[in-house]
Amino acid sequence: MANIPRAEYPRPQFARKEWLNLNGEWQFEIDSGDSGLKRGLLEHDLSDKILVPFCPESRLSGIGNVDFMDAVWYRRTVDIPADWRGRRVLLHFQAVDYETTVWVNGKEVVRHRGGFTPFTADLGPASALGKSAVIVVRARDFHFWHKAGGKQSLKYENFGCLYTRTTGIWQTVWMEPVADTHFERPRVTPNVSESSFRLELPLANPRADLTIQAVLKDSQGVVAQETIRTGREFMPTLTLHIPADRVRLWQPGDGQLYDIELTLTDKKGNVLDAASTYAGLRSIAIDGFKVLINGKAVFQRLVLDQGYYPDGILTAPSDEALIRDITLSMRAGFNGARLHQKVFEERFLYHADCLGYLVWGEFADWGTIPRYGMLWRLPAPDIHQPVSALIASWNEALNRDYSHPSIIGWCALNETREDIADEMHTLDDMTTACFYAAKNMDPTRPVLDASGYSHRIAKTDIYDSHCYEQNADKFANLMAPLAKGEPYTNPLDKPNAIPWSLPYAGQPYFCSEFGGIWWNPKEAGTSSWGYGERPKSIEEFYARFEGLCNVLLDNPRMFGYCYTQLTDVFQECNGIFFFDRSQKFDLDRIHAVQVRKAAIEKLEIPKEVSDVEENLNRVDLHRIAL
Repeated sequence: MANIPRAEYPRPQFARKEWLNLNGEWQFEIDSGDSGLKRGLLEHDLSDKILVPFCPESRLSGIGNVDFMDAVWYRRTVDIPADWRGRRVLLHFQAVDYETTVWVNGKEVVRHRGGFTPFTADLGPASALGKSAVIVVRARDFHFWHKAGGKQSLKYENFGCLYTRTTGIWQTVWMEPVADTHFERPRVTPNVSESSFRLELPLANPRADLTIQAVLKDSQGVVAQETIRTGREFMPTLTLHIPADRVRLWQPGDGQLYDIELTLTDKKGNVLDAASTYAGLRSIAIDGFKVLINGKAVFQRLVLDQGYYPDGILTAPSDEALIRDITLSMRAGFNGARLHQKVFEERFLYHADCLGYLVWGEFADWGTIPRYGMLWRLPAPDIHQPVSALIASWNEALNRDYSHPSIIGWCALNETREDIADEMHTLDDMTTACFYAAKNMDPTRPVLDASGYSHRIAKTDIYDSHCYEQNADKFANLMAPLAKGEPYTNPLDKPNAIPWSLPYAGQPYFCSEFGGIWWNPKEAGTSSWGYGERPKSIEEFYARFEGLCNVLLDNPRMFGYCYTQLTDVFQECNGIFFFDRSQKFDLDRIHAVQVRKAAIEKLEIPKEVSDVEENLNRVDLHRIAL
């Protein structure tokens, strides 16, 4: 797989040894009028080539077309390994934007809507496919629909805080063989107080009287093991207990993980399926105004991470690039991130798990409700309802990421805005549905109803605001009323304004976007932007950064903050690093500002991050079969 782009295993929290990476060169064609099916593109070779998994807008794809593309087509013939005979073949797509139909050997096998979550086609017995399979993919991404797209530009060009679009396949495509009855994605729930993991082990095509064995391991070997028989309960469930001398907590800066090996056998002892997962033993709780991790208050020094790359757009150019983003953030003194307006790929969360990096699981909701004065031509409601599509995708993201210990909270929506008026609004339904989807899917983590602006849930677990005031004294005055239970809320400085949010009810509070200081000495013109006036010197930047951070670090009722942002992104030049991840500031100074107080935990992290290979040594790669 040395010459295959993004050749690493794409789903490390649910891994099997046998798999086939389908990244690489595919036939490709832009279908501007979405007439390809009528024109016979399903049956014929396509006119161009593309390098999957990179989107056609990116340089890495070999296409580099940044215009609107209402539909694109992919085609590839795949040889089916001979030793897969006697088993079923699953075809996986980690993410395709936005509406996808897949045909194999001329037969439709799956369709999926939503640009950020994985989906799978069961292709049936390998013997029925023959020696090879022709895979054809059509991805529609109608620019005139309003839909969940995150920060993808609504105009031809980038503008404001919206950036180059992503169309079609943008994460790994792969295959694996399975038995008729096989494991589906397990759910692992840690219980620190009982030193145990609860495993929910759903099966595809379940049958009674099969045996499931789970073996928990650490670096010393087997820690615990349990077996259960199927057919007793709808959801096979077991608990693995950890002896006291083998308990290792997952915590910030120290990603202690346990491996879990799963085996499914029939009555005769024949192995039907074998897979592996992993887990971190950690807890999350609320104590008044504090958020506790493993029973201790941890000040969350988060950075806004939008996950864009100059050459890959939404797709990291390499696995090492994902690791580097985390270690750069930690080197700057952050202990976590808001994964902003994007469902990050599973490999990023894997590395966050390994490195003890805190993240908020969020969604790319922008575009669902029209904003920025843009008008859309809407399809008939029986064809596409954007809020329904968002909620479906949000549930898929929650299900995919439930077991990652690095995720310490959920938030589906960002900067929603609507007056609390007499008439209810679509936003009320959308907020309620997303909030309770997360609460019902996962009772182990706090849920924030919306980041900044419109809080529509009266008892959201967390309350927050966004504030980009650049003067530290004025910023402090805005944040000070939190001590009296009257926190700053959006909108800002609008006399007699109708509120956007329901009243604060005493929840843990943080300023989840601030800073965004405009600084890019490489860009002297006016095409770039950041918040407030550009500092006149780099020393002025350091003084402003320290002043703003101190306001929040010194506020005893603040449980954390999120600084905007990790890197510059296209025209938005307010990152701690340049867009290409090169160094912009003295990281020792940035780090010292954030970890200056003894009351704030300090991370043991690499002082040098220029060598990605060094950082790879901190990631336990033995868990996955490459």
